[in-house]
Amino acid sequence: MEALARQKFVRVTPRKMRIVADLVRGKNCNQALSILRFVPRAASPLILKAIQSAVASAVEQAGKAKFDPDTLRVSEIRVDEGATWKRMRPRARGRADRRLKRTSHLTVRVSDGQPKQDTEE
Repeated sequence: MEALARQKFVRVTPRKMRIVADLVRGKNCNQALSILRFVPRAASPLILKAIQSAVASAVEQAGKAKFDPDTLRVSEIRVDEGATWKRMRPRARGRADRRLKRTSHLTVRVSDGQPKQDTEE
């Protein structure tokens, strides 16, 4: 079983978000959620929510089949650079400085390590 969750245009810089993503890459989902609850970074609640969404998606995809969500692992977590917002900030003598507000695209894939099963027989 495999499931994917995406969050786009997250208002945390990719560099800061990758630090948190590296902590949970390859870990069991329950262990990853426990780690993220105690990491004092702005990106940790966003990644936590994405992992929870991917787990819920995997449970939903399983449907009536026997499936244990405790067996899921974070097989892939990727942080890509999103759009950069350009904002101006007033400075002395009528000038202006440019502020770059960076965004991220977060992709989380969870899987139980088993190959996909064909539903058609």
